[in-house]
Amino acid sequence: MLADQAYLGEWGFSALVEADGHRILFDTGQHSDLVLNNARLLKIDLSTVPVVILSHNHHDHTGGLLTLRRSVLPDHPQALSVAHVATGIFYSRPMLTRGEPSGPGAASDSGAAPGRRLVPVPGVEENTMLQTKSDYEQTGGRFVSHDRPFQLYPGVWLTGPIPRVHPERNWSGDGRVVTPAGTVEDTIPEDMSLIIQTARGEIVLTGCGHAGVVNICEYAQRFLPPAHIHALIGGVHLFAASEDTLQWTAGRLKPLGVDYFLGAHCTGIETLFALRPLLGLDRAHAVVGAVGATFTLGTGIDPGVIAR
Repeated sequence: MLADQAYLGEWGFSALVEADGHRILFDTGQHSDLVLNNARLLKIDLSTVPVVILSHNHHDHTGGLLTLRRSVLPDHPQALSVAHVATGIFYSRPMLTRGEPSGPGAASDSGAAPGRRLVPVPGVEENTMLQTKSDYEQTGGRFVSHDRPFQLYPGVWLTGPIPRVHPERNWSGDGRVVTPAGTVEDTIPEDMSLIIQTARGEIVLTGCGHAGVVNICEYAQRFLPPAHIHALIGGVHLFAASEDTLQWTAGRLKPLGVDYFLGAHCTGIETLFALRPLLGLDRAHAVVGAVGATFTLGTGIDPGVIAR
């Protein structure tokens, strides 16, 4: 997140959601204590937040979970005690290394340089959520895993894993994941978003949008009654996207009627500026997300100081 004023920034994401009296923490940042420190600076009381949503396994979204849980545990054991995730977040991600040359012109199935292949490093696990799961459960917390859309509160939905209808490659790297069907390219299959139904349209909150922002928004139109996207908030992992990709993305999103776009984290600053006119939005309706920025239904975006 872009740092604003006295707040602390990092390559990571976390957002507090307040809907009809319910409070939800969506993702927990990367460094163990950064979200906690920002919450204190913002005077946000996390002891009244019972539920955490983790959008996917990457450490820049899960790194603060244990610190946050332990900070409230002594006096408020029910705070941050339930973490909702999607199926796949606990799949093994073995560390990979470049193997020995495998013959002239050879290449790995995940795009490695010709003549080299990616091979697992025995006993080395890259999915930090496996250890985090054990540590979190030792605090009395519990995980709830979803393999399909789930209504968390009236009008507040978790997507569960999102079908990849369009071939959006909104992730980086060439990792592998061990699934029930075998070891395959890690497309971050558990990537999950939060959808809030309102009278003005849907609010879509993403962590990184690894499933593809178009796939996410169009999926919401299928499992919920069709409604235009009133606000798109969070990371959509387009910071390195080509002009053609941005044109295609905006072309698919614009018919959904995006009224507000608060693009944070891995969206990319230049990407936000490129998408703004393509979506037909102005400076008040499409803003780079900064620490402390807010979106309020009926009021819109308060971007803070640095992104204004």
